[in-house]
Amino acid sequence: MISKNRIKYIHSLEMKKHRKADGVFVAEGHKLVGDLLGKFQCNYIAATEDWIESHRSLLGSAEIDIVTPDELRRASFQETPQQVLAIFKQPVYSVNPVEVASSELVLALDDVQNPGNLGTIVRLADWFGINHIFCSLGCADIYNPKTVQATMGGIAHVQLHYVDLPSMLSSLPKETPVYGTFLDGDNFYKKELTQTGVIVMGNEGKGVSDAVSKLVTQRLYIPNYPEGTETSESLNVAIATAIICSEFRRRF
Repeated sequence: MISKNRIKYIHSLEMKKHRKADGVFVAEGHKLVGDLLGKFQCNYIAATEDWIESHRSLLGSAEIDIVTPDELRRASFQETPQQVLAIFKQPVYSVNPVEVASSELVLALDDVQNPGNLGTIVRLADWFGINHIFCSLGCADIYNPKTVQATMGGIAHVQLHYVDLPSMLSSLPKETPVYGTFLDGDNFYKKELTQTGVIVMGNEGKGVSDAVSKLVTQRLYIPNYPEGTETSESLNVAIATAIICSEFRRRF
């Protein structure tokens, strides 16, 4: 059984200030929670008895409430919750951006504000073997419940770092390529690409900010087909990220 106070606390975690204060986040659904168990410290689980019994060996010291589907529905952020809701401890990462960008391909997100877009980009990064994403301070919160769900478990494999993005890019050696997507960029299918460096993706409505665009060394454009025909103005940022990452990985 789950108490009213517990439900109230879970609902409070929809707000960033409460998640940040306690350093936790909520994940829901048997697949997502199953993927995160063992990857992050789990503080609390509310789940059906069947789910608890089938995952008993993975639960560690987490506090557990066995709940009915109706109780879970009252606690959940979803319209149709699936067996389990869990509260995990937010991980703390420490990396050197210069070292990472010099040895790997990484993503940098410039004020991507839609939680669904951010979560999908994390899922894409996981698929394409990109281990680090550097987010500007204006990006959506990765621990927003909608963002966590949209990662589809990718949050367990991709590290996100919130940074002053212009300062971070300015700190990179001049030889580190910084790619960005622009409507006036060069056809990226015809551009020489590198195996390491930074790929900058911009805000949903405004694109890459002026402060960041000044630090981009390779301006890329995803052409429409047939070239020159009238189409929608631009691509969704998550779709554009998928196309860009796919081409980089196809080359290397």
